[in-house]
Amino acid sequence: MNKCRWALGSPQMENYHDAEWGVPVHDDRLLFEFLVLEGAQAGLSWSTILNKRENYRQAFDHFNPESVARYDERKIEELLQNPGIIRNRLKVRSAVINARAYLDVRDEFGSFDDYIWRFVDGVPVNNHWQHHDEIPASTRVSEIMSRDLKKRGFKFVGSTICYAHMQATGMVNDHTVDCFRHAEITHHYHLPNEE
Repeated sequence: MNKCRWALGSPQMENYHDAEWGVPVHDDRLLFEFLVLEGAQAGLSWSTILNKRENYRQAFDHFNPESVARYDERKIEELLQNPGIIRNRLKVRSAVINARAYLDVRDEFGSFDDYIWRFVDGVPVNNHWQHHDEIPASTRVSEIMSRDLKKRGFKFVGSTICYAHMQATGMVNDHTVDCFRHAEITHHYHLPNEE
């Protein structure tokens, strides 16, 4: 069974690829989780973050944005002593800043889901990459998303991070066409832009 090349590094990466990556996410809590994890990944490998994902869930109150938004300096210092997460002050602080910005967006749009999916008009973009090397690190849409998030006060939301978020949450289907998940996701989610 063919799979995307990047997924073959470890059983954990393979499970993530097979079960989650590219599946459209409309759950606000999970969208926030990916936002925090993608920001934590900056400069690191995704496998490093996946290995620490459960630790992140414990440390960040299961990515409850209301809880994270209330973290104070003492809580940030406590998190920086936690060996189970990436102990980078800017990244830890950005999770708190982003939780507050996230709640503002949710208040304005009714849900973070409604806000973030507007960038693709509510419909997953179904790409048809033949080879892993063709997949971009960012796009015009991720650039627009990045600018808008930054304007709203979010941190660690550069264009590349935004595109990784779009890939993870199924806003784009970036499985290569020879990967078994490309057809599964296309078929299962009945993408209207699929000819």
